Amino acid sequence: MEFDTIAAISTPMGEGAIAIVRLSGSQAVSIADQIFRSPGEKKINEQLSHTIHYGHLIEPKTGDVVEEVMLSLMKGPKTFTREDVVEINCHGGIVSVNHVLQLVLRHGARLAEPGEFTKRAFLNGRIDLSQAEAVMDLIRAKTDRAMNVALGQMDGKLSRLIASLRQALLEILAQVEVNIDYPEYDDVEEMTLPMIIEKSTWVKHEIEGLLQTSSQGKILREGLATVIIGRPNVGKSSLLNSLVQENKAIVTEVAGTTRDIIEEYVNVRGVPLKLVDTAGIRETEDIVERIGVERSRQVLKQADLILLVLNHSDELTSEDERLFEAIDGMDFIVVINKTDLPKKIDSQRVEELAGNRKIITISLLKEEGVDQLEEAIASLFFEGSLESADLTYVSNARHIALLHQAKQTIEDAIDAAHGAVPIDMIQIDVTRTWEILGEITGDTVEESLLDQLFSQFCLGK
Repeated sequence: MEFDTIAAISTPMGEGAIAIVRLSGSQAVSIADQIFRSPGEKKINEQLSHTIHYGHLIEPKTGDVVEEVMLSLMKGPKTFTREDVVEINCHGGIVSVNHVLQLVLRHGARLAEPGEFTKRAFLNGRIDLSQAEAVMDLIRAKTDRAMNVALGQMDGKLSRLIASLRQALLEILAQVEVNIDYPEYDDVEEMTLPMIIEKSTWVKHEIEGLLQTSSQGKILREGLATVIIGRPNVGKSSLLNSLVQENKAIVTEVAGTTRDIIEEYVNVRGVPLKLVDTAGIRETEDIVERIGVERSRQVLKQADLILLVLNHSDELTSEDERLFEAIDGMDFIVVINKTDLPKKIDSQRVEELAGNRKIITISLLKEEGVDQLEEAIASLFFEGSLESADLTYVSNARHIALLHQAKQTIEDAIDAAHGAVPIDMIQIDVTRTWEILGEITGDTVEESLLDQLFSQFCLGK
């Protein structure tokens, strides 16, 4: 089944101008010839590659017209999958596109599994595994920055760097093998411990450089989990609505309006925030609100950033101080809302509780100070770190975990070399590092992992 002809709908389901059914495989063109008719034109298998043709899809047995379409012909290997690819552009709509899909399935194609087109591109050597994963990152990108990181990975920036590291390790291993197998040859350069330390240290520094960008890359890929907390009625829901620029949360003068957590993605200066508005944290007898408060406390534990909202027109309460205690040691920004009302809050005490964290004053009613808050959020995590287009960003959690493993094994090799351990023992750690880096690009990956990774893709990609 690995290389039979597959088909799937490659556009979102629903009403639209067009929909696309994609076929890939050795029988893609012959299936198209069975069901496609264009007056006065040659058969599809006689047409030039990378051409598009107007015509109708028909049911061959009856001659009934199924759809009016534009058919794109792309012959391998110059295609995404390196196989023959046919894309049928039909009218958008659930019924019409399903009729087209069922027609191609009845005439020899198999329904593709999620991500199977991209999997074939990988298996056929069109892209490596890190580039394949970047395809899904591009689809899921929520900001321009996230898209640019995914495009760089699709273009092979990470792959080329990993390849250079593996090549350096391979040179060490090859030289060690020569020294072990042919010790009697004087003209063979000896791989000494200092040489191993030098090359391994270079690999280690390159891995560390990738890991330094990983926190920013992971945030760009998955979003910054940002939780809004505060006492009831300080303006948490208003802040959510202001950042989202849409009335997602109910805003009233009644304390305890938000009974559950509300999640929304928002783009703040190129930083994707997974914004969570929580129920006001306080002691309450209301059983529903109490459940919401408990959920708010649980969400806090998973947050990357916390926006602690205080009321400019209220004195600090013991509840406010307990919130500062609850988020001690975490990244947070203090947001003092309602600056349009007379001041009652003790600014000096807030500064003491906040420590070196930023304090932003805003008036959501007058829409003042939100720009400064957005700038504070962006600079807190990305100040100066995303200015260089030359940097290679690692955003995938699997890649980050493998890089940490590779760093550990190459450090073991360096430590062993410093300790004058026999060179063939050091070779084990160098080989393991080479294998781990190969798992990033798919050169040394297991088939079960491939199935797991590509199953996360959308159908038709």
